[in-house]
Amino acid sequence: MSVDNGLWSGYKGELDSIVKDRLDASIAHEEGDRVPIWDYIDNRATFDHFAQEGDTYAETMVRVYHGLGIDLCRGYGASFEETDDGKSSDDGDWKISGQTQWVTHYTINSVEELAAYEPEEITDEGIEKWLENIHGGMVDFAPRSMFVPGSGCGFHETYGLMGQEQFSLAIYDARDDIERIMWTFNARGVALAKKAAEERLAPLFFTWADIAYKDALLFSPNFLRETFIPTLRNVCEPLNNVGIKPIFHSDGDVSEILDDMIDAGIGGLNPIEPMAGMDIGAVKKRYGDELILVGNVDCSQVLPLGSVDDVIEATKQCLRDAAVGGGHFIGSSSEITPSTPLPNVLAFFETCQTAGRYPIEC
Repeated sequence: MSVDNGLWSGYKGELDSIVKDRLDASIAHEEGDRVPIWDYIDNRATFDHFAQEGDTYAETMVRVYHGLGIDLCRGYGASFEETDDGKSSDDGDWKISGQTQWVTHYTINSVEELAAYEPEEITDEGIEKWLENIHGGMVDFAPRSMFVPGSGCGFHETYGLMGQEQFSLAIYDARDDIERIMWTFNARGVALAKKAAEERLAPLFFTWADIAYKDALLFSPNFLRETFIPTLRNVCEPLNNVGIKPIFHSDGDVSEILDDMIDAGIGGLNPIEPMAGMDIGAVKKRYGDELILVGNVDCSQVLPLGSVDDVIEATKQCLRDAAVGGGHFIGSSSEITPSTPLPNVLAFFETCQTAGRYPIEC
């Protein structure tokens, strides 16, 4: 069901017609040949499984996405370098004993540093560089995977400069400085969203801000409504004006503010984290006509720690809960993490392809 709405006119890289029709159907909340698969691969064992002699890192990662049948993605993982063996690290920022270990160095560590910080405003050159990178990703992933353009909305970028503790203190001690930085970052996101709309880059646009953890929101609903929601609305508006659906990402339980995010203009939600109490079946029943649901097979317990049978059953349950009627991109509840065993990775994506065929009968 190829949809001629002009929203593919700026897409670089020729997508396979079967993949494109599959995506068009689900975006329109209709059933295509099967449920589209969306994911982000951050797993060395999978990389090694698909690598071929002479590949560059990027070539192998594209081979991974094609080999797993992933229909659309926001890029590929880069938590390890081509030369990294996954066993040691000199700087502590990559992999130690096979596990990802992050040493965080914040740009802002005090109220004084916050007051002095001047974020760079986006330039026309910066917008064109972003567009060049997006076009490159689209070409690289063609013909079997769609590369979804995107940018942050400014909220996450702001608290990421200083971390949760300093940001939480600054809400009370330096609110004006927080908002000054936030609106500058938001202007970047808006400029990129406007460019995506102008160029008709794709029917989808990915934006993000981690605003929740497993039990609740990270910040008060009132604070989020005063700050985060306006930044999100600003990014969504130019996209919605031309019919592009913004897919919003946050880990954790966002249910308390989900209605506000829909009012701000999101057209899809990712990753709908089950371990945070986000029931994709319940979200489907309440919001299935409004949102594309992206997820939500658990990547923190089931995929890394479960048996192959556990993975297969969780995948089928996700399809039963969310896939009927379209409007669902199946995937993990964030990404395929470094600790996920290769047999589980392969079983997950094989089940997505076989059990995800319409009509859903798994």
